[in-house]
Amino acid sequence: MRRALAGIALAVTSMVALSFLIPLALLVREQARDRVTTAAEQRASALSPVLALTTRRADVQQAVAELGSADQLVVRLPDGGFVGTPHAPRDALDRAVRGRETLAVDTEDGWVYLQPVVLRGDRVAVVEAFVPAADLTRGVAASWGVMALLALGLVGGSVLVADRLGARVVRSSRSLKRASLALGSGDLDVRVEPDGPPELQEAGAAFNTMADRVVDLLAVERELVADLSHRLRTPLTALYLEADRMGATPSARRVTEAAGQLESELDSIIAAARTPLASAHLAGAGAGAAKPCDVAEVVAMRLDFWSVLAAQQGRPYERSLTPRPAPVAFPEDDLAAVVDALIGNVFRHTPEGTAFAVRVERADRHVFLTVDDAGPGVADPEAALTRGVSVGGSTGLGLDIVARAARAADGELTITRAPLGGARVRVSFVLAGAGGAGGR
Repeated sequence: MRRALAGIALAVTSMVALSFLIPLALLVREQARDRVTTAAEQRASALSPVLALTTRRADVQQAVAELGSADQLVVRLPDGGFVGTPHAPRDALDRAVRGRETLAVDTEDGWVYLQPVVLRGDRVAVVEAFVPAADLTRGVAASWGVMALLALGLVGGSVLVADRLGARVVRSSRSLKRASLALGSGDLDVRVEPDGPPELQEAGAAFNTMADRVVDLLAVERELVADLSHRLRTPLTALYLEADRMGATPSARRVTEAAGQLESELDSIIAAARTPLASAHLAGAGAGAAKPCDVAEVVAMRLDFWSVLAAQQGRPYERSLTPRPAPVAFPEDDLAAVVDALIGNVFRHTPEGTAFAVRVERADRHVFLTVDDAGPGVADPEAALTRGVSVGGSTGLGLDIVARAARAADGELTITRAPLGGARVRVSFVLAGAGGAGGR
């Protein structure tokens, strides 16, 4: 923007300067010429009364010497003789004598003014005033130089002012850009100091208002999440009571374990929701330092949990876990939530008795978690990855949780057709220490 404003100022000021300088330069040259030619005409006119009184050579020479030099003031006497050195062309001189008319002639050497003087006896003398070519343009070059310097100063000053104005605008817009990027990256405390033109000041004030509003909305949202999570404790208590009525049976133990895990998750949600926004932002910024966990170990632990339900529903399943260490810089609880979301989708969206397979593979820089099933598959994988959109009547958040976890670990989530005939959901994670920014 600064360059554009400077270019516009340069172009406009240059055009304005040229529109004034060209006519002014011509006027200065004409004025310089008029000044010296008028002085020459006045000298010639001053010599006319002398010729009317006497045409003696000595008297005329004395008068010429008093009025000017013999090179610039010449008299052609009635007898054809000259006082001084003539510069006028012969035909112009003869024309002035015969026609008795005043002439001004430009020659190679300069400018010549011929003024005839009619004497007694119908005799004619001619006064010649000569101005050298150098005198016609004397001082013109200096005047043009001064005007050029003034024009350059005017153009340079306008460009400088435009650049300063542009710098102010650019500085304000860059400050607004940096603040917008910082707010987008999660810095909720960022604000701008309104500066620059009135429009940018209004934009800065609007940005500050928007940032304040975002903070308020997030605070309300976090409180709402905490309240909703807290309300889930009532049915959780009912589950505990129901497990107590069932006695010491395997089903009761599984219900108690599930309820305990759910209660732990609710406590975590409430604690996170009630955390101040600034602290939550700092905690999120330092999440990259999470303690690494082994993907194969977490998957094996969660498979043990789901295997009981799989046995009850008659679901055959296959597990294939890499024997090599597969650490990722990702919280264990979050990774467990990813595994639960993937396996839970199989149980929710496929009929009982549908087979599934879970594999963990390690590559040079990544760990791949793959869940296959023999169900109907996913008709529109792109829609399935859209937050809040469900392909099976659920909330549509399961795969979104997995996708966000994959992105946080510098990986990706893909949905394709599985060899079993249903859907294949594959998640990749960057190995801890492999140069990624996992666990953001």
